[in-house]
Amino acid sequence: MDLKSFLWEYGEKVPGYDVRVINEREARAAAGILAMLGTIVIFVGIGFNHIIVARVYLAFLWFDFLARVISPNYSPSLLLGKFLVSNQKPEYVGGLQKRFAWTIGWFISFPMVYWFVLNWDITFFKVLVCVLCISLMFLESALSICVGCIIYKAITKEDPKYCPGGVCEIQQKEPIQMFNPLQKFIAMLTVLSLITGVYLFLAKTESKTFFGQFLHEAVLTKEQLRKEQELEFEKQSQREFENDDF
Repeated sequence: MDLKSFLWEYGEKVPGYDVRVINEREARAAAGILAMLGTIVIFVGIGFNHIIVARVYLAFLWFDFLARVISPNYSPSLLLGKFLVSNQKPEYVGGLQKRFAWTIGWFISFPMVYWFVLNWDITFFKVLVCVLCISLMFLESALSICVGCIIYKAITKEDPKYCPGGVCEIQQKEPIQMFNPLQKFIAMLTVLSLITGVYLFLAKTESKTFFGQFLHEAVLTKEQLRKEQELEFEKQSQREFENDDF
């Protein structure tokens, strides 16, 4: 295979499609598998400080995305996804934009491998990179939103063919896709309630792990954090004073 073929002949040639394509159902299944494993790693590996779990997962993630960039036929997660959805009708999407998206995922995995596989140095903002990667996989799996494909379209200035969910072909939404005023209000209220609930939980709940402490401190302002530290110091001093009475 020459360089030109490697760069531009990515995916499978399927009758009826004028570009090489990828089975989107396999891609979404693989994204869901990796997102699920990544979530488990964050809560088990990082939350309970089991370093080996995070290291194995991130090394696998780097290798898996590398395999996708070279050829989707040999990616472990895509092969597992292929097995799981083998009885479903394929949904074909353009191969090049998916390869571009997976290349972005591969580059995102580089700093994670350095921070957590080669040199364990965990901070809140480094964990956020992991959360970003999981979020992108969740969007692809649950909502069929390929952020990398959107970036590909913006860079090439061309409408890619056969986008996930047919978003490149849809010109007008169906009536069932439209929101009436009450539905808009309920949806916005739900989003606002979720954001408020997450903030209050992180800000008001006592953390049980060092990762929880990271999240707790991240949502507080410097003034709130200073007051919290002063209050904790006062409580500690009061406890020591009460113990001295005995």
